[in-house]
Formats: sequence, C-alpha cells, structure tokens
Amino acid sequence: MTIHQTQPEQHTTYRSSKTLSGQWTFRLDPEDEGVSHDWQTTEHEWPIDDCHSVTVPHAWQELEIARDYTGVAWYRRSIDVDDSNWTEKAALIRFGAVDYETTLWVNGVQCGTNRDGYLPFAFEVSDALVPGENTITVRVKDPEDSSEIPHGKQGAPWYQRVSGIWQDVTLETVPKTRIDRIRATPNLDTDNARIDIDLVGVEEPGALTASVRVARDGEDVATAETEIDGEGSAATTVSIDDPDYWSPESPTLYDVTVELLRDGRVVDRYEDYFGMRSIESRDGQLYLNGEPRYIRGALDQGYYPETLYRPFDEDLFEHEIRTAKELGFNLLRKHIKPAHPDFLELADRLGILVWEEPANPTVHTERSKNEVREQIHGLIERDYNRPSVIIWSLYNEEWGIGNPQGLDEETSLWEDEWKQEYLEALYEEAKSWDPTRLVCDNSGWAHVATDINDYHQYFVSPDRADAWADNIEWMTSTPWENYAATVTDPEDAPLIVSEFGTWGMCDLPAIEEYYGETPPWFDYDFFDDPIKRPAGVYDRFQETTLPAVFDDWASLAETWQHREFRSNKDVIEQMRLHDGVAGYVMTEFTDIEWEFNGVLDYRREQKAFHDEFAAVNAPTSVVAAVNHAQWGGESVPVDVTIVNDTVETGRAVLEYELEGVEASIDADVLEMEYAAFEPTTFAEAATISLPDVESATTVDLTVTAETDTGTVSTTERITVVPRSVSPHDHAIHVPEHNHQLGARLAGARYTLVDDPQVADVIVTTGTDHGLLELIAESGTAVLILPPAHEGAPHTELFDYTTLSEGESWNLVSSLFAHDSPLLDGLGGDHRPDWAFEGLYPTAVASDLGPEDAVHVDYVEGWIANWASPLVTRDHGDGRVCSCTFRLTDQYGEHPTATALLDRLVEHLATDSGVIPDTR
Repeated sequence: MTIHQTQPEQHTTYRSSKTLSGQWTFRLDPEDEGVSHDWQTTEHEWPIDDCHSVTVPHAWQELEIARDYTGVAWYRRSIDVDDSNWTEKAALIRFGAVDYETTLWVNGVQCGTNRDGYLPFAFEVSDALVPGENTITVRVKDPEDSSEIPHGKQGAPWYQRVSGIWQDVTLETVPKTRIDRIRATPNLDTDNARIDIDLVGVEEPGALTASVRVARDGEDVATAETEIDGEGSAATTVSIDDPDYWSPESPTLYDVTVELLRDGRVVDRYEDYFGMRSIESRDGQLYLNGEPRYIRGALDQGYYPETLYRPFDEDLFEHEIRTAKELGFNLLRKHIKPAHPDFLELADRLGILVWEEPANPTVHTERSKNEVREQIHGLIERDYNRPSVIIWSLYNEEWGIGNPQGLDEETSLWEDEWKQEYLEALYEEAKSWDPTRLVCDNSGWAHVATDINDYHQYFVSPDRADAWADNIEWMTSTPWENYAATVTDPEDAPLIVSEFGTWGMCDLPAIEEYYGETPPWFDYDFFDDPIKRPAGVYDRFQETTLPAVFDDWASLAETWQHREFRSNKDVIEQMRLHDGVAGYVMTEFTDIEWEFNGVLDYRREQKAFHDEFAAVNAPTSVVAAVNHAQWGGESVPVDVTIVNDTVETGRAVLEYELEGVEASIDADVLEMEYAAFEPTTFAEAATISLPDVESATTVDLTVTAETDTGTVSTTERITVVPRSVSPHDHAIHVPEHNHQLGARLAGARYTLVDDPQVADVIVTTGTDHGLLELIAESGTAVLILPPAHEGAPHTELFDYTTLSEGESWNLVSSLFAHDSPLLDGLGGDHRPDWAFEGLYPTAVASDLGPEDAVHVDYVEGWIANWASPLVTRDHGDGRVCSCTFRLTDQYGEHPTATALLDRLVEHLATDSGVIPDTR
C-alpha cells in the first residue's frame, strides 16, 4: 500500500522545494524484519491490513496502537517529479527532525542514514530519482533503551516517548555549486556584522564571487562583495549606519541575501535574517546590548496534548509567545531539547529571549558524550543567526554526566575530576563554536566552567518563606558552593534561579473533555511516585474529607491555583528585592501531562490568577510588605517597594485601598521616584489602623502604582485577631515537662489544675501509656502539640509523616485545605495562607481513617499522601486532637497561634464540638 499525493511546488530562480509532509503510509516492524524482507523496494507491496494512514509530521505515539511502542517503524509515499527539476541541479530530501535513527530509500536505492532526534538533516537523492512517479521509503528506529541517546524527558520517569517523523519533510532542488549556510555575527562596538559563507560543490573557487546585501523592511542598508577562498568559503564585514538593536521590546531584524556568482552570473541565492544584538555576563550581571538585563523567565518544555512535540494549532507558537510577554516574561527556557525552528523565528520576530539546551542522555559513555557534543554543535549551527537565543546549556542537573539517579556504575560530577575536565573542555569548545552567546555548563548545580551560576530551588511559600529567605542569602553570599570546580569565577557569573515553582491543580474534567477520553498519561507503567499518578484520583479524592470542603473539582482547582499564585508571588518578590539575584526562570510556563505547575494549563488556557501574576512579573512592579497576622486595635506599617527592571528612572503615583473589616489607612507616601534597574523602598509608606474586633477576621490591602511603564497593583491579606478574650472557665492540665507551655496558658488566665483526672482538657506535647489509659477510661479530651523546635508530638496514638523544613518537591505540590470553623477568619478561603506564617507544620498525621474528624486536609500532587496537621480522634471514651501547627512556643505572641489554640481548647472542652465565636 502506497499513498500517492501531489503537493504544490515552490520555486525561486535558483532553488525549488516540494513539501513531502501530508499523508504517508505507516507500518510497524516489531521484529525488525523489514530490510531483510525488502520493504524498502518498490516491488514489495505493503499489506493493507498492516498499514495505517498518518499525516506527517507526526509522532507514532499519537496512534493508540503505537502509544507504548518502541523499535522500528516504516513510512512510505510516492511523488511525481518533473525531470527538469533536478537533472541540472542536485536533489535533496530534507527532514526537519526525526526521532531517532533514520534511513531513506528512494525507489529502493538507499540514500543515507542519520541518528538524532531533534535537528535537521538532508540526503542527496539526485541519482535515485526518475522522471514521473517515485517511491519514498523511510525506516525509523527508536530503541527501547534510550540511556545513551539524547532523549530529554521522554519516557521514565517523565512524559510520553516521541518517535518518528515529527517535523516537516521537503524535496528540494538546489544548484550543485551552492551556498550551504551563512553566519551573521554582529559587532555592536563598531555597528557592523561579519558574514561568513560556506559553500558546497566548489570545483573552481577562483571563478566564484559572493555578493552580500543586508536590508531592513525591504530597503538596502549595506552591500559588499567578496572572493571565494580555496576552502570553498568566504567572509566579509558590512557596516550598518545607525542600526537598531534587537531586543524583546524592539525586535528589529535585518534580512541578508547572499548571491553566488560565476563569471558575473548569479548561480545561487541564499536568504536568511539576523539581529544586531549582543549578550554578555560580567560582575554578576547580564547585559543585553550593553545595558543591564534582569531575566524574568519561564521553563517551556514544548509538550502538547495529543500532538506531543508539535503544536496542536498552527497559530499556537505565536499565541504562546504573546501570552508569555503579556504575563511579563522576557525569556523562555526551552527545556531539555532543541526548540522548534518555527518557534524560534516567531521569538525573533515577536521579541522574547530564549535559553536553549540539547536533549540529555541518562548515562555518561563515549557514545552519549559524542551524541551530546554533536547535538550541541548542530544546534549552534542551526540557530546561530537567531537573535532571540542568548544562552546555550550543555547539561541539566548532571543528567548524562553525573549521577543524579544514584546508578551503581556512575559517579557524581561533584567528585569526579575527570568528568569536570571533560565538562570544562566541552564548555571551551562550545564557546569556540559560538563566542557571541553565554554557555551554562550544567544547569542547576555542580558548575565547573560557566557564564551563569544557576540554581534549581523548589521552596513553597508562605509555608517555607523564611527558609527561602535564608536560602537566597546562602546563594548570594557563597556562590562558590554551587561549583564542583571553579574554572570560571563564581563571583563574576550572574546568579539566576533557573527552576522554582509551586503546583496548582488543573481543571481535570476540562482536560478529559479535551481528550475525549482518559488521557494516556494517567497511568504510565513507570510511575513510581504517587504524587505523579493521576489514575484513581477521583477515588482518592472521595477517600479524603476534601469533598466536604469543595463543592466540585473546579472549586478545588481554583483554590489550589490561588495557592500556586500566592507561593510563586512571594518567591519571586523575594528574589526581585535582593540585589544579588540577576533573574529567575519559573517552573513552568504550562502544565505538562501530570505535572500541573504551569502558569497556563496543558491546553494553554489561563489559570485563575492570570492577571494578578502579570502584575507581579511585570518589568516594573509594586511590592507591599506587611505583617500578615495582627492583633485588633494595632497600627500596621506598610513598606512599599517599586521594583524596576528597566534602565530608566521614573515616578509612581500610589493608591491604597482596604477591603474587609472596618479599618483606616494613613498614607505618608502618595508619589515616589524610583531608581533605574533596582528596587526603591519607602519604609512605612503608609500605616493601617486596625479596629478592635470581637472575632478573627481579615482585611485586604491593595496598593496600586501608576508608573511610567503602566499600572500595577498588589494585594496582601491581613488577619486580625482580638487581643483580649476571656477564656471560658475550663480546667486545663499541662504536664510538668511542658512547664513553658503551661506558663503561657496561665498567663492567658486559663485555670491550670495539677490533677489530670479533674481537667476538662489536657494540653501536652506527648502521651505515655498512663495518660492514654486515663483518656480512654475517663473520657478526657487531650490536645497534643509538637514540642518547641520539633515536628510531631510524642505519641503512639498517631503516625506522622515528616515534612521538609526547606526545599521539597513534595511540598511545592501540596495543598492544605479546610472548611472548619476552627479556622474561621484565619487566612485565605479554604487555605491557611499567610495568617499561618511561621506556624506551618514540619510533620502531619498520616494514618487517617473514616472515623477521624479531619479539620485540615493535607494532600500532595494527584491527591496522594493524605494527611492532616489538625485532626481529632476518639480514644476509648476520650478524644485526642493532634495539632502540628507550631503553636507551642508562639501562643500569646503570634495572633493566629493564640486564636487557634484557644479555639482548640474550647472545641475539646465542649462536648458538642461547636466552636463559639470567640477569637
């Protein structure tokens, strides 16, 4: 079976092309018997029952029958060729990208083999073509074992494999003596550009000259002519009068046309474009066109629902770039695989910076080293003229060079000096291939020789806001600790946090509706971490108490997305306020399959916080610093900072608005001048006067700044707690070993009793056998808290899971949620939020059952690892409440801690469990 299709031709005077994209016949070859059975010959008929019609470009995993298939597959189609198209020229079949190993036959004649999954290649087919109908046959092999192959995040433990002809295919006719490629190297110091020209098929270089023309908007701005040297190459420098430099704000491009002449007659013409743009790093800062540039980036992995590596809409690349700029991003880091060339052209034309990197292998062998090196070289050659590209990475997180997986046969880049020497040599080689761009040797850590000192840090806020602040201080004060060897100067390299981010659950029913079925990424065989497995998520949701908190999945997703925003907002603001950080790259631009940490979802639809995030990420933004938990009747100072990433000074007009409890604000600063390229802070720019309140409530402060670049605003919620509340007359017992806690409770005018048997409530940091017997037999209620500076209470009544006190992928994927009156007025809607700053737990009760009264749910990822920081459990005739919020040493000082502990005592002392509206 062969699909026969006529495609429109595209002609110029010297070159022509015919697209071979479209319908092809596709056939699997699981036994790899095709070559031995002559599938490549025109005489061999492909059985209809074994074949499928596919539209190239495509990945064979788009077909349900081949979704999990690795191995060999074949493509075939026929084309009609006019003999006048190529008999006096060379004919090439060019592939944009095929994953992984490609062999081409034309009319049964083998024309070439290529190995690489991401970059373009071409085979000359002049001798194999015949006038009339021609049969094109392609064999593709993508082996199951990809450990030595640059494969990025295909397969375990990440996303769907991608195999086959996933970019366009064309038949081209070109002159036999022709221009192969040109390199335009701008020099902004002299406002000129060096044009290097490489030729093929040169037999008499002395008879050839090259004419160079540079134009902008169709008008010539520079011309030059040059001789061809004996190596079949040429170079010339053209000066551009008063050029416009390329930048994201002004993406000016120059068209370059090179004509090849023999004895004054044009024999070939080659066209491309470039931008007058420079990038450098020095003194801890990036400079674009000689001006400082702060990076506000997002990780962009370039995966799409159903079509995988290809966009599902022809306008999607443009939509992505425009949306990224709308959201305030000025850079996209195209992660772990070369960017699609169509994306790069739009990045050049629409104006966004790009950080590119090769795909990574898993292991470090001679083969994997060679393939990484070849891919980096090919990537630089392909994209050398693309002004949007400013950074090349060589490796990511040691994948394929170190040992992040803990393999027995691998060694860590931190320790292996031979690997460090290899990486240094590769860095130097990449710089020799392209001295105009920055090179990052190993993104994330264990640097050796690099132009950028980047970190991958996953902190969630407000849960670990203080730990994140401490981490920023560590990074900026000891940059050399991120280096395995210091071939380049750590203190000279700009510090960029190139991965961070928090998860925000997607609208899963909408994703399922998009697919029309259960998405294929719901239950990969390689899932080994429950937070990554969507399969069974609805059942797990029902097994928790979350259905009592949220009316439907949409309300859960909206709450989780607001947690994502609030966390990322603080993480970003802390970086932007610190002069030692030169930029950031957020993980990530869109959700990817099961990974729901995007600013957009997998369909490229907006999440709940779209407009709010754009204000946080804008070139000029406003930050309001307040204490988020306050006593009623107090005054709250507000520090206001204008963060300005531009190189222009400006003036901002400020407005303050309060919403919620009746409060007033006295604004001392209504206008402020702000500096160029740094934050400008006015301490106590305003003061909020909070009223006395009878119960906990909230007030939202919104600060709006009219700046020279636009209007931005920020909102901070303040929780207000009554300071003076007379506790109910309950007898409290606090064991002697908790004397400090007892003193705090006594200071709050609780009545403390020595005999636990007469107590209404026992408050303790642990239970022994005797206490548990007392609870069970007497019906006493007990509140157990963790000891100061510890995560979990000392008790056998609950099992606890420890949570990281710092960076944690589990924590950034987590959600605390509640609909409990115990937390009324304390923080956000269904979330503890900033009211609990400094109180977030480092352990949660994890052995929950249907009889437990769960007041606050804790889940990670796809509703996994259900636990609780606040849960009440019956024990015999008594009740025990486990609270791992850190109240023990903050009662009486922290308003939220005080209100919550008072409510818990009242809750446990009251048989009905009804919470009086006291705090």
